[in-house]
Amino acid sequence: MRKLVVCLAIILSVIYNVSGQNAEYLPVDYPENYTAKIDVVYTVVDGWEGRMDIYYPTDVKTPVPLVVNIHGGGWNHGVKESQRGYGSFFKNGYAVANVEYRLVDVATAPGAIEDIRCALVYLHKHAEEINIDTDNIVLMGGSAGGHLALMAGLLADDKKFDTNCSYDKSLKVAAIIDKYGVTDLTPLSGWKSARNWLGEGRNDKEFVKSVSPLFYVDRNSPPVFIVHGDADPIVPYAQSVALYKKLTENRVKTRFITIPGGQHGKFTQEEKKKVSEEMWTFLHSVIPVE
Repeated sequence: MRKLVVCLAIILSVIYNVSGQNAEYLPVDYPENYTAKIDVVYTVVDGWEGRMDIYYPTDVKTPVPLVVNIHGGGWNHGVKESQRGYGSFFKNGYAVANVEYRLVDVATAPGAIEDIRCALVYLHKHAEEINIDTDNIVLMGGSAGGHLALMAGLLADDKKFDTNCSYDKSLKVAAIIDKYGVTDLTPLSGWKSARNWLGEGRNDKEFVKSVSPLFYVDRNSPPVFIVHGDADPIVPYAQSVALYKKLTENRVKTRFITIPGGQHGKFTQEEKKKVSEEMWTFLHSVIPVE
């Protein structure tokens, strides 16, 4: 009997692990006046295909603003299908592009940055097809996704990471939504996730700075909305404090929301509601509603 119990425990453990690795996510619920393009290939690098899902309204003639969403996961895990909360963007008439990128098992730094920049290039080149306004693109991400949103947006027209997707026009964005993202990797190079993502460049201070958003802030940077819990045990709250300080020193439009006692993205429903309201007040000040 004991052997049977042990065998059943092993079987159930295997089933649990397999199902966890292949978790199915609910599809994004989008309005009737929107259409969806799923798994659009935006770049191919050494056989790896970068894909994105695009949702956009089909009943308007004027190009619409676009939010590009980037999932988190310490640069080592996560899938675009886990991201679903776009209701407020649909309500405000935005198109949405939900992007995946190379994780550390496929490419170390700066691979993920290159991919998000390629996603921007693809969206610019196909703007007419999906009816988006390239002057009103917002980059948004949480944790590692926040880091990548900041990097791709603060690079602006710096082409250093655009070797896979050359483009001769401007890639400047209208705004960045940074949710508890890493801003400076120099003090975090010993953190396992950061160390693995930095790869062979982890001990090269100049390389580490080159993939840290903080060092790209200047007076021409796009507006940045920041939210961070001051009790975050994963990405230090000080990372957002430093970013906010540098943005204000350079007179860049910014808004910093601190969640007292907030963990790593684990906020109450009331706190999430407040963040959403503040975010939309900020976005409407950058991209006015017509």
